[in-house]
Amino acid sequence: MNKLILHTDIQEFINKNLNTDISKLLFKGSPFKDVSIQEIVEQIEAKKKAEKKLPTWFKSQQIYYPNKLNIEQTSSEITAKYKSTLLQGNTLIDLTGGFGIDAYHFTNVFKKVTHCEHNEWLSAIVKHNLQQLGIKNIETIATDGIDYLKRHEEHFDCIYIDPSRRDDAKGKVFLLKDCEPNLPKHLETIFQFSDNILIKTSPLLDITNGIHELKNVSEIHVVAVENEVKELLFLLKKGFNGVIKIKTINIKKDDIETFESVYQSSEEATFSSPLKYLYEPNATILKAGLFNEASHQLKINKLHVNSHLYTSIEFMEFPGRSFEIIQIIPYNTKEIKKHIPSLKANITTRNFPETVAQIRKKTKLKDGGDQYLFFTTDNNNKHIVLVCKKV
Repeated sequence: MNKLILHTDIQEFINKNLNTDISKLLFKGSPFKDVSIQEIVEQIEAKKKAEKKLPTWFKSQQIYYPNKLNIEQTSSEITAKYKSTLLQGNTLIDLTGGFGIDAYHFTNVFKKVTHCEHNEWLSAIVKHNLQQLGIKNIETIATDGIDYLKRHEEHFDCIYIDPSRRDDAKGKVFLLKDCEPNLPKHLETIFQFSDNILIKTSPLLDITNGIHELKNVSEIHVVAVENEVKELLFLLKKGFNGVIKIKTINIKKDDIETFESVYQSSEEATFSSPLKYLYEPNATILKAGLFNEASHQLKINKLHVNSHLYTSIEFMEFPGRSFEIIQIIPYNTKEIKKHIPSLKANITTRNFPETVAQIRKKTKLKDGGDQYLFFTTDNNNKHIVLVCKKV
């Protein structure tokens, strides 16, 4: 950690060049004697990535950034705030602290937070930044989190873990046993120091595989921001062997869409032909696999067992996009050209044999406009096009 980067003139240079072409900066070289242009560029790139993802850090003075890869891998403030609502108590330890975003937000709900990060350089950066942010109820320790537990034998109200999802060759991995730390291997040890464990995993992790690799899972949270799934969260409680709850959260600019059920619910869906309204579930419902449960709880019909589109006569609030069906036409190019004279349309396919690109090539429809076309399969296994307008 080169603290010279924090000098006022260098910080001003960084802020003035946040939108400057990086290649031009590298070519010109550093205007400062003891700080290289590579160090400056690293700060610029990381701070730029933090602008929307980490607004508290971006807006604060004298913040030191790690490389941009660390920023890419860290939780966003939006998801960190959500995680802080899931736990409570006096003490929490973050075994895989990273850049400290989650630990920072846990300080709002715990009297004391311990941040373990085995990378001494990154731990020093986190310590400095937390001081700049005025956080006093956190201790940063440059050590392996599991080793720290074994050495100190302190019991915590909660333990938080975000295992690294890159192997020694820097390739991405998704099974928990392939992450660092290997949670299935160390879970019994970790449970000796807390009855409550929250684990953040890749959004690409198969939920069923995650449950099988872990034990005592009580809740699963599928968290998305603006309909992009960012995190899967597994809440573990020591000795728990009951029914697992699964909750979906889609955090939007002006709203939060939520839906919950139990894991592998036995409820069945109902089916019908397209009615007046059409509903497309958000990404969290799809990731959680709550297709039948959405139909059962909300009392709306699916179009087809594999289409994952829903319909109703009366309009209702739905965790996803809602449309009014204007027209239902059979799928063939002549019918589409006959009934859809517009040159533009927003096209979505669900349980359909052709891709959006193939459809656009056939129909000559360009992207855009206020018309929405759903190419799908109905409950009679016929390919249809639903002409819709957004509600």
